[in-house]
Amino acid sequence: MAPPPPSMSCRIAAPFLRVLTFVCLLVSLILLATNKIEEDIDFETIFKVRFNDIYGYRYLLATTVLGMAYTLLQIAFTLFSISTGNRIISEMEASHFDFYGDKVTSYLLATGSAAAFAVTKELKRSEPIEGVEDSIDKFLNKGYACASLVLIGFVCTAMLSVFSSYSLPKKV
Repeated sequence: MAPPPPSMSCRIAAPFLRVLTFVCLLVSLILLATNKIEEDIDFETIFKVRFNDIYGYRYLLATTVLGMAYTLLQIAFTLFSISTGNRIISEMEASHFDFYGDKVTSYLLATGSAAAFAVTKELKRSEPIEGVEDSIDKFLNKGYACASLVLIGFVCTAMLSVFSSYSLPKKV
């Protein structure tokens, strides 16, 4: 039996990749939003750090939310198209929207992930604060986990960008 044509493979893989992207971004968002440290150093001093105290993590949060919004919109468009058999916008407009939206979203996710990796690496390299080394290490490891999940979301969205370029009208 011959393999299905490339357009059929893309149509099957695209919804799966969109759902995988959304799940990765959702888990990353939950991990990032709950990432904080509150440790008593001594009787008078409490060491507190939240993800929003670090600019790289705030940028990661922003790109994750934007990526989730775009992915959820695309999932809704796909479900509408499957259930009714019609598209909300014309085929040509939809292919351009998919192509450019996937490009922009993939670049946002890549830069958010890179920013989080970079800030986490720099913070791991810094001088440890006595008494809270373990907590800081857990905090930064969660930062790595969030950045890794967003990186997986980027790879899925980049693959979708390639698939959406196949559906662009061939005009020269």
